[in-house]
Amino acid sequence: MGGDVDRGPDKRQVILFILFFCVCQSGAETLRYSLSEEMERDSFVANIAKDLGVPLSQLAARKARVVSDGKEQLFRLNQNTGVLTAKESLDREEICPQSDTCTLAFKIFFENPLQLIRGEVEVRDVNDNSPVFPEKEMVLKILETASPGSRFPLESAQDKDVGTNGLQNYSLGPNPHFSLATGTGKDGIKYVELVLQRQLDREEQGELNLLLTATDGGSPPRSGTAQVRIVVLDANDNIPVFEREVYEVRLAENSPLEQLVVRVTAADPDEGSNGEVRYAFTQTSERSRQLFQLNPTTGEIRVSGNLDFEEAKTHNMVVKATDGGGLSAHCKVQVEVLDMNDNAPEIALTSLTASIPEDAPPRTAVALFSVRDRDSGDNGRTECSMDGDLPFSLTPTFDNYYELRTNAALDRERTAEYNITITAMDWGTTRLSSRKNIFVQISDVNDNPPEFTQEVYTMSVTENNSPMLRIGNMKATDADAGKNARVSYALVRQEGKEQPEVSVNAENGDIYILRPLDYEKVRSFEVTVRAADGGSPPLSAQAVLRVVVRDENDNAPVLLHPPLDSSAAGELVPRWAPSGYLVAKVVAVDADAGQNAWLSYELAKATEPGLFRVGLHSGEVRTARAVTERDAPRQRLIVLVRDRGQPSRSATATLAVALVDGFSEAHLQVNEVAPAADPDGPLTLYLIASLACVSALFLATAVAAVIAKVRQARRSEAETLPTFPTTATESTAGSLPRSYVYDVCFAAGTVNSEFRFLRPLFPCFPAGLGREQLELERTFESCQVPTLMQ
Repeated sequence: MGGDVDRGPDKRQVILFILFFCVCQSGAETLRYSLSEEMERDSFVANIAKDLGVPLSQLAARKARVVSDGKEQLFRLNQNTGVLTAKESLDREEICPQSDTCTLAFKIFFENPLQLIRGEVEVRDVNDNSPVFPEKEMVLKILETASPGSRFPLESAQDKDVGTNGLQNYSLGPNPHFSLATGTGKDGIKYVELVLQRQLDREEQGELNLLLTATDGGSPPRSGTAQVRIVVLDANDNIPVFEREVYEVRLAENSPLEQLVVRVTAADPDEGSNGEVRYAFTQTSERSRQLFQLNPTTGEIRVSGNLDFEEAKTHNMVVKATDGGGLSAHCKVQVEVLDMNDNAPEIALTSLTASIPEDAPPRTAVALFSVRDRDSGDNGRTECSMDGDLPFSLTPTFDNYYELRTNAALDRERTAEYNITITAMDWGTTRLSSRKNIFVQISDVNDNPPEFTQEVYTMSVTENNSPMLRIGNMKATDADAGKNARVSYALVRQEGKEQPEVSVNAENGDIYILRPLDYEKVRSFEVTVRAADGGSPPLSAQAVLRVVVRDENDNAPVLLHPPLDSSAAGELVPRWAPSGYLVAKVVAVDADAGQNAWLSYELAKATEPGLFRVGLHSGEVRTARAVTERDAPRQRLIVLVRDRGQPSRSATATLAVALVDGFSEAHLQVNEVAPAADPDGPLTLYLIASLACVSALFLATAVAAVIAKVRQARRSEAETLPTFPTTATESTAGSLPRSYVYDVCFAAGTVNSEFRFLRPLFPCFPAGLGREQLELERTFESCQVPTLMQ
């Protein structure tokens, strides 16, 4: 009995040793196989008995069986043959939709003794899927003012295959305006963008249709196509602008439906429909579209499906915001799915520097905090990170303590305060995280000079202004704060120049005119104004002030002809003067400018109002009708000259006009006006007599030449030509229709020294007289006596 009792424990120890050895041995062995997807059911995977070196008789004896990881059993082991087969046809895209490699784990169990052997079957991808675009037609609305080089994202094609069988490249049909740019994002997904190469012109072509082709790397390759329709839009001032380019969101798996993920917001400063923004997904996978729902009006993204961390750890979406004018902008939304865990890390702030100067050197300590997680193991192991691209860094110190330090130069004018979000995350199977916001104020340093809103200020003032008149304001701003931003203004004195006509208020920059200005003396002038801040040392900037003096109607027209200080000017008009005959010209000027100097002339008073008229803008006095015998020989005209100022100013000119028949009458009339003896009277008479003799001689010579030419033509051509009548004035068909007539007109006061001839009336020759007669006619015309004007 005692021996049996002693042997019992030894036997159990041997069995336990064998089981321990088998378990350890099974943990060290892993069978690895591969199988192409889409194989038929019961396809051969491996001969387990041969690979393990186990006789077939032991498979059934030891009740060998295969168990797949997961709910569904994918493999079957034949105990009679030792062959491992696939129960069903395997589809890699369905089993491992989000993974480049697809490995299915299984375990083979043996009994008597107990043994476990691990195994893996890699499902190899075959090129059984073509790239597919989410939409067969993509519509892009592009402004015609878009500059070359602009990029426009397109919907990416989806290929369920992986590796070389997956999507490899894109191509674009030939066109003169666009090229294609491709790239790979951080998530490994290929994206495609249209690049504008040549300016669009809506009036030339309002719509373009392009063919986009996506090709995989299989053999043979597969491809998918989509139409890209480009709608060219007229110019729109502003495009929507997102608050952030990238929205990063962490979301726990199995989050309830309708839970708010993030709200993307794009602002458009336009009005009306051009400012109304609507949101839509673009370049987003079909799976992400099924899991998240985007409100097109509010931009809220909510959960619409079951989030599974094991299925997809992250979701990358692109949201397009489009205004009513067709302009659009894009932002990325990155959703990280977190595994479940029961305790989140706790962040405890130990010390904090609430304010640091903007010139603080890098590595300046800002805060010290600790992170504690009540879990243990990996669930209690934590790490910290900081959200956003900020000029700060986190440095672990000791015992889960972290320091927040600056790692770059700060600029208060760019960012006056930082809301730093610290995220602590544990290392549990379902990772949980917590956040803490640290607010850091940046104190100001005087590192910015004042800046004027304009380089040159132009202000205007009307002449004859009142003293100390405010005409405007010059404004300079300083990006600093406090006394460093307190700006004072002063004029820059220039040596060698007179004291300026303006002054500037040192506090608010108001500009004042010191004394009345005269436009006729000073049209404009410039001064320099300096703006200095209150820093130590102060910084300053300068701007130019240009003052333009506006004209005021403070000058009346001034008569140049006839002058006001002389006696009434006298003008002579012949009795035969037709309508429109120029009598005289009133000339006036105005020292003002603009419409204040625009002059108009009108006949204010006349002896016979209907006989004369005055040009409104020229000042020319002309006859309004032909002069008749009934008109009074002496006419007195008063011409009113008026400017267009408000109120208008005017001046008057008085003209005396004498209607004369000939020299004698003119001479007598002038003598009546000026009865004083003129010593040059005989000279004028001699000149008139000489002119009459020369004219008579010239007329006789011309008639003789015409008669000689006519006779010569008759003899040479034996043609019958018309003869001249006995008296030229009695004929209606002759070449000399009337006698030469000279009318002599004298200007008042100049009868004895100056005179003028009216143009003599020369004969007109008929067309049949030939070239000699025409040459003679041109000779007559070149010999006409010019009219001598006063």
